[in-house]
Amino acid sequence: MKLSVVIPVYNEINTIGEILSRVLDVDLPKEVIVVDDFSTDGTREFLREWETERRKKSKDEVRICYQPRNMGKGAALRSGFKEATGEIVIIQDADLEYHPQEYPKLIEPILDGRADVVYGSRFLGTPRRVLMFRHTLGNKLLTFFSNLCTDLNLTDMETGYKVFKKEVLEHLRLRSNRFGFEPEVTAKIAKMNYRIYEVPISYSGRDYWEGKKINWMDGLKAVFSILRYHFFDSETQDTVYQTLQKMKKLHRYNRWIFSKFQPFLGRRVLEIGSGTGNITKFLLDRDLIIATDVEPKYLTFLRNTFEKYKKFKVEHLDISGAETERYRSFHIDSVICFNVLEHVEQDETALRRIFSLLEPGGRLLLLVPSHPLLYGSIDKNLGHHRRYGKKELKNKLEAVGFKVALMKYFNRIGTLGWFLNSNVLRRKKLPTFQLRIYNFLVPLLKLEKFFPLPFGTSLLAVAEKPE
Repeated sequence: MKLSVVIPVYNEINTIGEILSRVLDVDLPKEVIVVDDFSTDGTREFLREWETERRKKSKDEVRICYQPRNMGKGAALRSGFKEATGEIVIIQDADLEYHPQEYPKLIEPILDGRADVVYGSRFLGTPRRVLMFRHTLGNKLLTFFSNLCTDLNLTDMETGYKVFKKEVLEHLRLRSNRFGFEPEVTAKIAKMNYRIYEVPISYSGRDYWEGKKINWMDGLKAVFSILRYHFFDSETQDTVYQTLQKMKKLHRYNRWIFSKFQPFLGRRVLEIGSGTGNITKFLLDRDLIIATDVEPKYLTFLRNTFEKYKKFKVEHLDISGAETERYRSFHIDSVICFNVLEHVEQDETALRRIFSLLEPGGRLLLLVPSHPLLYGSIDKNLGHHRRYGKKELKNKLEAVGFKVALMKYFNRIGTLGWFLNSNVLRRKKLPTFQLRIYNFLVPLLKLEKFFPLPFGTSLLAVAEKPE
């Protein structure tokens, strides 16, 4: 894999030449992207001269970007990430505290498939310069506070050596312009459930007279950044993903949904639109599980979580446009399609393809949003083309050959909340606190089976392919 080394630079005239030399000496296929954050000490001029002279001697591709004004480390890194073309991206500070000869062990967990992100830890017992106890204590306190929020067990959240798969950075919405980058990126990769590894690195810390820039005020800002990016700022602009992440924490609710279908579930299962695995995790006792989705980031999550089980396969599948003939060889007896069909423009075509891949006697287990009159702002924001009426869904299933074995409304009490949020308040997503309350009340909500009212937020259906 090609490595992209991103070097943010601000007023490092005393070290920039040496760090560039050390980076270029590393014998790995790589590109070097230097982002000068409007230095005023001669660094900018040095880079322009170096770019035209010394770069010609390097076998590696080197690009230098010049910020139009001083914008901070976080902004410089975002500029560098946009320029990166390698499959792996590593951050390299422009001082001499971190040692580029350690790149091979930093990228090893990614190369061997164990990790999506790697942090180089200064506190795991390798050689380091003994210096500045209070600064070290501050780092450990910030790491502790970050871990408390993210539920990670990092030893060095503030490390300057962070390595990412390029696809991870493409999925993050990074905003911090200055030293808040470290807690921000940590909070957001934790929320997205990426696999994080730490490896020990050596560290040659420098004193303030040598040019160290971070101080106690930056530490205080880091505390606010930890709180902001954990509780108040989303890791991505993808509303569907945000909703899946919220739903992932609703363990009672997800199990309640699954319990409705479990009696009809066969042994060889194809799940369409697995997302981040909120329902997939209940399928471990089946003989074969094929978890599918159309989004690359969801496929990454699914592979990271489930591919260690031999009975699991994770595949890209767009049921609205893909041929499904090859799935017949798997002898699928159950297809799970929860909250997916409403996203498909040609839903009858999708149903026809599902029908064709099922074994005779196989079942489609379907969950869709109900009542067209409830269609509102949340549906639009989630990419729903429709909500289904009971008769409409039954007709569509029968039109492609299915025999409807079960169809009933689900989650009756949630109807009022959906109507208020989507049609009256016109929100774009359901508030997190409402979902948590709802999850807590699931034991009470299960009593709806004693009150079979003719409405609900969803329709659940079981459709059989005739023998």
